[in-house]
Amino acid sequence: MPELPEVETIVGDLAPKLRGRLVVSVEVVKPLVVKTPLDGLEGRRILHVRRHGKHVVLECDVGVLTVHLGMTGKLLWNGERTPYTRVVFSLDRGELLYDDVRQFGRIQWNVNLPALGPDPLAVTALEFASMVRGRRGRIKPLLLNQRFLRGLGNIYTDEALFRAGIHPRVLAARLSRKRLEALHGAIQGVLRQAIEYRGSSVSDYVDATGQRGEFQRMHQVYGRQGRPCVVCGALIRRIVVGQRGTHYCPRCQRR
Repeated sequence: MPELPEVETIVGDLAPKLRGRLVVSVEVVKPLVVKTPLDGLEGRRILHVRRHGKHVVLECDVGVLTVHLGMTGKLLWNGERTPYTRVVFSLDRGELLYDDVRQFGRIQWNVNLPALGPDPLAVTALEFASMVRGRRGRIKPLLLNQRFLRGLGNIYTDEALFRAGIHPRVLAARLSRKRLEALHGAIQGVLRQAIEYRGSSVSDYVDATGQRGEFQRMHQVYGRQGRPCVVCGALIRRIVVGQRGTHYCPRCQRR
């Protein structure tokens, strides 16, 4: 599933192309991903494109369109139609396609944005430590909780925990202030680096021009089970934490 860096990359690609454009027509090829009627979207002008967690948000002169890419969704600017094209937005200049192989994505018009936690790139170390204090449960499921922080997913949670030297099964409430500061810095560092390299293409993700990201080449634990740790040489392990496949180094990330 595209996470914060992938969605940020897509928004960065689309914003200068969509801003000021008029929606001429909307063609719903396959309606499964369209969760609300798109009546009223035609004739609207797009004023702003932004990210809300893992959602792409198109603010119009009247109304708001939100897109969640799910597992395999793609927003493609002037792309070629495929058997997986589900919705086509024709603008006064250009065309925006929504492709989705598995159709787990969501397109909604004029609904309230979900109530999510703060953006991890906007939270200070002090605020982060205060948010974790007193929380029950293990640290990885907490970080994946979108009501705690919005935008983090499996890839970048694993990578940030490795950089901070924190085991994914550690109880959140037991982390010291110093370790929480390290985790905060690791989260922001890995997210910013992933945005710089235009996201991780480990499955279906491509940017708005159809190009793959490059950050998967920098992964230190995610998807590297059975391979040596880049720091200590111990073999990376894969376990299940909170029903999610989890990658970590047993030597660098002790409890």
